[in-house]
Amino acid sequence: MNEKFKPLFKEFSFKNMTVKNRIVMAPMTNFLSEPDGTVTENELNYYGRRSDGPGMVITACTYTVPNGKGFPGEFAGDRDEMIPSLKNLADTIKGKGAKAVLQIFHGGRECPPNLVPDGDVVSASDVKSSQAGERKVPRPLTSDEIHEIIKSFGETTRRAIEAGYDGVEIHGANGYLLQQFFSAESNLRDDEWGGSLEKRMKFPLAVVDEVKKAAEKADRPFLVGYRFSPEEPYENGITMDETLALLDELSKKDLDYLHVSLMEYNSKVRRGADIDRSRLEVIQERVGEKVPVIGVGSVYTADDALKTMESGVPLVAIGRGLIIEPDWVQKVESGRENEIETELDLEAQDRLVVPDPLWNAIVNSPGWFPGVK
Repeated sequence: MNEKFKPLFKEFSFKNMTVKNRIVMAPMTNFLSEPDGTVTENELNYYGRRSDGPGMVITACTYTVPNGKGFPGEFAGDRDEMIPSLKNLADTIKGKGAKAVLQIFHGGRECPPNLVPDGDVVSASDVKSSQAGERKVPRPLTSDEIHEIIKSFGETTRRAIEAGYDGVEIHGANGYLLQQFFSAESNLRDDEWGGSLEKRMKFPLAVVDEVKKAAEKADRPFLVGYRFSPEEPYENGITMDETLALLDELSKKDLDYLHVSLMEYNSKVRRGADIDRSRLEVIQERVGEKVPVIGVGSVYTADDALKTMESGVPLVAIGRGLIIEPDWVQKVESGRENEIETELDLEAQDRLVVPDPLWNAIVNSPGWFPGVK
């Protein structure tokens, strides 16, 4: 191994668990499950191909209630019948030597109406998403429904424990339901769940409390992480100073980690903090001494990973890079970092073990992956 990359291969200890290195496989939607939410053999093969290098693998998101399904081919954690399916995936990841973390979520207004019961798309308020694809004006959730969804995150955590996972990651990023409640752009409520910044935080913090309560019942060490998007481009969207206020509250919750969602690890603050600094630096400075932060965003080379850690974060998540190069970790560890592929080989679908639904999504989305034009 090249001496300078040794920091990537130091063990890292959370409060109650140690991972073998600093590399995390980022959660990425893969469209590979059955319509009923069952994990498929293709999905197991895809994860198996990528789980023997990173210290920890965070799965694609799994919905906690039927009206939270955000993608075709998304796997389910909304009922006990899914525990054997969830276990198959946990066993596959852990069998390759990585810790397995299940990402749990509700898509809110981003759910395509054809994927949820009766096309009943819900959110904090009746504000339609501006994202591409079929979207409808969502129905604002009632207070009783909000409490049921909060409980569902705890129930899915219980299922993750029974299925053998090493932890769960609460998906509070990428414009999904938890973020919809936090953002003044999508949350226009004037009740206990909206209005002031403190009230807009209430739903995501309540989900954290419910998940933590479920995790405390685990019969073994069990991680709880939280993923967040630090800023939104909308005029009334989330600003960095609002995110820092949320992180201050999250850092009091005894979480095992916070996971930033970024397209570029070195992207600069847009507003609400020093715009000459990277988001990762600002976040690490604010909460890094209280809770470990996972950095992410266009990490393709070993040098990219080192630069991400230069912000002070102890862990680096790689998403697209591990699809392009499943042997990323092994190549760096064996001193072959110059052999890492950094653009998608369009002739290598079988070698890379990327099943058709995910492959088709990638090659039909120019600019998403390097090498796809």
